[in-house]
Amino acid sequence: MSITHRDISSDENLGRRVLVRARIIAPCLDSLDPESDAGKDAIAILKGVIAEIPAAGYRRTRGLSRNGTSMSFEVIDAAFDADARLALQSLCGQMQPTGLPRGHFPKSRPLGRIWPEGEYS
Repeated sequence: MSITHRDISSDENLGRRVLVRARIIAPCLDSLDPESDAGKDAIAILKGVIAEIPAAGYRRTRGLSRNGTSMSFEVIDAAFDADARLALQSLCGQMQPTGLPRGHFPKSRPLGRIWPEGEYS
């Protein structure tokens, strides 16, 4: 069992749209059980994202044009702030690595001929 639109919103279309976007940010959402701690955390984050989306109507309008008769609306992606993105990614273990790189790096390289101090590893 995985997190569904019913877990995060009573509005089916809005819940589905948010969930689709959230799966792009954190692909592991389909593998989270809604009854697990990680699943409950994800549901709480997604409900918070939905709470940030303005209600339908004029408040959702981001731009208007008078003669061109055009309107642009807030997109679902704008509701996912940096905190929500990092929180969802952390549930999947997809945090960006920090610190020094790990692994084997060759000691001999063309740059080694430039520096008189010698080889670096």
